[in-house]
Amino acid sequence: MKWVTRCPAKINLFLAVGPPETNGYHPIRTLFQAISLADTLTVKLAESPSLTCNWPGLPAENTLTRVLRLIQEYVDLPPLAITLHKEIPAESGLGGGSSNAAGLLRILSRVGPALEPHFVADVAAAVGADVPFFLVGGRARGEGYGEQLTPLADAATLELVIVRPKVGVSTPAAYRALDQEPRDWRNFPSDPLDLYNDFERVAPCLCGEVAERLVLAGAEKALLSGSGSAVYGVFSTVEAADRAATRLDREALGQVWRAHTITRQESLWIS
Repeated sequence: MKWVTRCPAKINLFLAVGPPETNGYHPIRTLFQAISLADTLTVKLAESPSLTCNWPGLPAENTLTRVLRLIQEYVDLPPLAITLHKEIPAESGLGGGSSNAAGLLRILSRVGPALEPHFVADVAAAVGADVPFFLVGGRARGEGYGEQLTPLADAATLELVIVRPKVGVSTPAAYRALDQEPRDWRNFPSDPLDLYNDFERVAPCLCGEVAERLVLAGAEKALLSGSGSAVYGVFSTVEAADRAATRLDREALGQVWRAHTITRQESLWIS
């Protein structure tokens, strides 16, 4: 048998970071939104387990291997051949590794013995703070460390251009830098498109330049996603976004993608 799922990227429409707690972790308030840029995960029954990926930089210890290890502590799985085709860049704030983990969890819920929802949720939270969102998909409000999720209704499609500059951002380093910046812990905005991200305070200068270029190219708004380094612009029409993507690609600021927001059903697709 074979299972295939798309593992969508996410953007943060809003992201405010609270002061670190005694355990060293930071509580957040965020609005997650799944988008059409995605990796593809294929899983087959096999004679022996394997994991292959088109991206040579995939580390031996990754979110997929963590999911497998945690699941196999409690459930016997048959040998699986796992193939990951990556489109979402690393160190971008787009949640690629977390989405891969959630995609595998969705597939494993079909492969062997039934997995209890609370067990799947516990594994997701243990693998990474953003993984639980990708089990919800669509648009959701995140609190706690990102694992306390309130699903929100699907909204009108947003046309996006995403630019990942020629520099990555380490999430732990970004949090350390942010802790040196005095700031208030913002509450959720009344308008979800009142875009805001605390990490813009400490993002590489190139990210700010990309945001400016997106606006000059016609974006109504532009914002860093997650801890960066990817920046997305929101456009009023498909045509405007297409023109901007072509222009920004020529400017060679980094990798450029055209994307749009997707619904909860689209973001949880599996076959």
